[in-house]
Order: sequence, then C-alpha cells, then structure tokens
Amino acid sequence: MVNEYALTVSLEEFGLSKYEAQAYVALISKGTISAGELAYYSDLPRTKIYPTLLKLENKKLAIISKSKPIMCTAIAPEDAFDSIIHEQINKVNAMNTLVSNLKKASEESRKSRGSEEKRYFHVSANNVLEHLRTMIECSKSSINIMADQWGLGLLEECKEQLLSVLRRNLEVRLLLPSAQICSESYRAIPNEVKIRISDTIQNCFVFDETEVLMINNENGKGAIFSSTDVLGVNQNRIFADIWKNSIKTESLADMTKNEAQEVYKIIRIINENGLSHILNSTMISKKPELEMLKLLEKNGINLKGKSLDEIIEIMDAVLQIMCSGHVNFDANTKNITIESKLNSGHSLPWASILDGCLQKQGYKTRTVYQNNSSKGEKVLIKISKN
Repeated sequence: MVNEYALTVSLEEFGLSKYEAQAYVALISKGTISAGELAYYSDLPRTKIYPTLLKLENKKLAIISKSKPIMCTAIAPEDAFDSIIHEQINKVNAMNTLVSNLKKASEESRKSRGSEEKRYFHVSANNVLEHLRTMIECSKSSINIMADQWGLGLLEECKEQLLSVLRRNLEVRLLLPSAQICSESYRAIPNEVKIRISDTIQNCFVFDETEVLMINNENGKGAIFSSTDVLGVNQNRIFADIWKNSIKTESLADMTKNEAQEVYKIIRIINENGLSHILNSTMISKKPELEMLKLLEKNGINLKGKSLDEIIEIMDAVLQIMCSGHVNFDANTKNITIESKLNSGHSLPWASILDGCLQKQGYKTRTVYQNNSSKGEKVLIKISKN
C-alpha cells in the first residue's frame, strides 16, 4: 500500500515544502481537524502549524476556520491540483505553437534580403527522398529527427545511408509519435538509432546543427535551410527539450505493436492522473492500489485477464522507461522486488498497480518501501495465497 511518507515526497516534487506536504497528507487522511490535532498527526512542531496552514491556504490547498479552536480542511486533490495539471498542458501547447511559428518564420525568411533567400529552397515531392539520402550521407557529427508516419516511411528508404553514418559513430536520434512504435517501418530502422516517443511531432531533420530539412506530410514537398543562423540552433534546442521529456523505447523492442501501445497508454494515464487519483483514493478507499486498477480500466486498460508473468513483463518495461528500474520475481520466496534508480517515490504508482493485480488474483500482499539516497529506491511485495 502507498504510505504517507511516499505521498509527502511526491508532493514536494510539486513545489510544496516538507512541512506543507506533511500537513496536506495528514488533512487528506483525517478530514476536518483542529490545528492542534494536525500538529499531532503530521508530526510538525506546534510553532510551525499556523504559518504552514496559512501557506497551504494561500496555495488553495486548505481551508482554515475563523473560529477558535482553529479548524482546518484539505481542498480535494482533484480541485487542488487541477491548475498544476493545466499548467503542464499549457506548456505543451505553447511548445507546439513555438514549433509552428518557427516553421512559418523559416518559410517567410526567403521574402527578406536576397542574400538570405539563397539559404532556403524548395524540393519537389519526387526529389525529397534523394535529398534526404544525400544529407544523411554527408552528415559529419549528428542527426536529430522528428518524424510522423510519413517521415518514418522516408527514413525506412534510407537504411543504407543510416548504417553508413552509424559506422562512423555519428549520433542519430529519432522522435516518433506513439502510434509508430513497433510498427513495420519502426523495425526497419537500424538498432543503433536512438528512438524515443513524443506526441509533439513534425517532419524536421536537423543535420550537424546547421542544415534543416522540413517535409510537408500532406503533399510530400520539402524545404532545405542551409545556415548557421537562428533556425538550425532553435530547432536543435526544441528537439533537445522534447527529447529530455520524451519516453524511451528500448524495453519495448521485443513487443508486438499492440503490446507496446498498451505500455505507452498505461504510462500516459498514470503520468496525467496518477498522483491526484492516489491522493483522492486515500480518502474514499481502504485499498488505493485497487483504485489504480479502476483508473486504468476507466481508460480502456484491463489487466485482470493477464497472467502474473504478463503483468510483471508490462511493469518491468514501464519501470525501465520511467525509472531506469526493473521488476524481479523470486519463485522460491514468492517475493516481487521493484527497483528504481530514481528516488522520491517514482516507482510507487507502478508498485501500487502490481499490488492491486496480485490482490485481484487472490494473493495476500505486504509491501515494504526502502529508500537509499545514493542507490535509489526499492519496493518489496511479499505475496502469499489467501
């Protein structure tokens, strides 16, 4: 079961201080209580309770009564964190707008001085593949690619050129939409190409941080920018930002397309709604780990029909992607160990899902959480048959 310490650590990642996080988790667990009771349940010094409550009230996470004794109540998680969720959505939308504006700026650049017009020229749909092969082959240091299904199809036709530059130890990175993971075209890309998932996608190829090829997926036409100026630099920065927050795909390589899509969907659901759902479930359910399964089922993911081995395989792939971790099952001791190289409760939502699946299959579970500041965290699920 997810413990209060883990919830506190997760809240600190959302910008709350340690005292604020402890107080909020205590309020979520206990309901409306006095300030004195809050000091007791949250293990805060009495001198810090009122300043902490005021900060929670200012952040719209708690309500404080004007009467004496002072009573306090937590704002429901789905209301308290709604603005934070929308803030993240707005950041993604802003990045999409930035990419569109940069593309428009590059198209309009040819209308300026004649000397700049020479850096930009159109490529017909019939000649795009030939230019792409040439630009890949002539690259000297790196290739960064954002591609949709259209762009991935073109890359599939450039396998020999990609192998050639990879043999020269060039770094080739590719961002794809989730729908293309483990597709036939995906599997045609050489294994040495680093591939990640992102939903912020256009057909943009950046070579050596200077040359840029953009392709229109509606008509297949392209535009090449050969410049050391702002466009290549900005496109590389945009790529780096998206790459940093994208999802790794190495652990999905041996899966079918449907299996990989399911893993990605689970990650997306938990990333978007997992924290608020866990916090809310502490008030309404004695078994929050089962509530996580309900959240997945509500979004079209049903794990109840899968075997224990299949569920462990899914969770192992998720842990590799999200925490550089693993799930290990010891058939002799009947213990499951979940390891994460990241601290601060990163593995706990996935441990909760696995715990819930075990309970649904008739197992009795006991969960132990261990945290090491230098080695990461470990969750041990001890199981026995009811």
